[in-house]
Amino acid sequence: MLEIVQNSKAAIAAKIALARTVALISGRAGHGGTTLPGRVVRAVDPGISGRLASRLPRGCMLVSATNGKTTTSAMIARIMEEESISLARNREGANLAAGVATALLKKASLGGGPGAELGLFEVDEAVFPEVARQLDPKAVLLMNLFRDQLDRYGELEHLAEIWRASMARLSPLTTTVINADDPLVAGMARLRPEQSLCFGIEDATAGGLVSQHASDSKYCTVCGHPFDYEVFYMGHLGKYHCPNCGNRRPSPTVFAENVSLDGMRGSSFDLITPGSSRVRVDIRLPGLYNVYNALAAAAGCTAMGLAPAGIVRGLAAFSAAFGRVETLSIGGKSVCLLLVKNPAGFNEVVRTLLIEPGQKSLMVALNDRIADGRDISWIWDVDLENLAGGVRSAVCSGTRAEEMAMRLKYAGVESQRLNVRRGLRQAFQAALDQTNSDETLYVLPTYTAMLALRQVIHQHFRPEGEMGDLVWK
Repeated sequence: MLEIVQNSKAAIAAKIALARTVALISGRAGHGGTTLPGRVVRAVDPGISGRLASRLPRGCMLVSATNGKTTTSAMIARIMEEESISLARNREGANLAAGVATALLKKASLGGGPGAELGLFEVDEAVFPEVARQLDPKAVLLMNLFRDQLDRYGELEHLAEIWRASMARLSPLTTTVINADDPLVAGMARLRPEQSLCFGIEDATAGGLVSQHASDSKYCTVCGHPFDYEVFYMGHLGKYHCPNCGNRRPSPTVFAENVSLDGMRGSSFDLITPGSSRVRVDIRLPGLYNVYNALAAAAGCTAMGLAPAGIVRGLAAFSAAFGRVETLSIGGKSVCLLLVKNPAGFNEVVRTLLIEPGQKSLMVALNDRIADGRDISWIWDVDLENLAGGVRSAVCSGTRAEEMAMRLKYAGVESQRLNVRRGLRQAFQAALDQTNSDETLYVLPTYTAMLALRQVIHQHFRPEGEMGDLVWK
């Protein structure tokens, strides 16, 4: 009886109206309103997300990972836009259960209509099982698990275990899209062999034979014996097998060949999908990590029945979200923002910068707030030694600016090239001043520093001229 009442047209309309009222008040108070409406309505009706999601004609797709879920979700959204598929989506990155509920409530009509064809939600690794249980998705995309915020998530195996447990609770109609190159994730395909689609890279020249310090999972998930790797692509992602029990990387059905990395200018690869379709994909994002993001997006869209031609168009049209390989012109100088939040991601940024010629001007903003992880020991697992010789100047900022400067000094950056400015605005100005007009300033912030930098740019800069160059207000 309660279910009937909760699902009545009047009840749904009242909850959607409540969500919109809360969002309006939250917005006027200067907050984003990306989670509070969902939190309030879920307190009244914990099942509201599932009720609204069940009305979406194409169902829901969930995207979860340690690295890349925001960019990959945005790529999928751009592909769906090319196909004229309307979305309910937590585009602001509010990836906990309340953020997903808010996105569904904002999109729904007062009459309870879904307001979109498909729900596309990036989901935090730790809450993925809860959101999957609530939404009964048509597809889930599981990209990777890397060491990140140990004070919150604990060891990687813990996250992998809760993901594995959630596999048994998924509907037989749910397709699981799995990264074959991540041994922590790949084994989940064996739990649902008929419902799984694997993706990966099939190009040994894109990787290396030596693991990074940030290689987090080197042991067989079946017997615990060390894996043998044929190639390492990124962290512990690669081609691997266990010489003890025979456990090995599954063969991907969606994969990338002939990978080409062109520094900050972008990347390209051949995309192969079921049916031996081969198309060339060009993306305006650098690094192998963005090849993985694009490949994951392509695999997810393939699972949803989209054709390769539409996938290629969407990826070609995609541009990065704020802070994730975004380039701005500020004061006549090129500024590139590259989010760094854990060893694996930071190492990929280092690898990308090494492709660029010349000495580098850097600003590194290291915060230790809750959303970043309070434990910053991970910076010692970043291979900064590879970059140190190419650093012309580095401004260190954030709540742990001194520790970042010390890490760079130990990596080999000379003291006279280091400048510590805790205040983000002052650090940004100093970094701009130290960057020559013909150089690019590379800004490497952790998550909360990236958000704060967005506010600095919004509050203290204004566009000028036809090209939209930003100058101090």
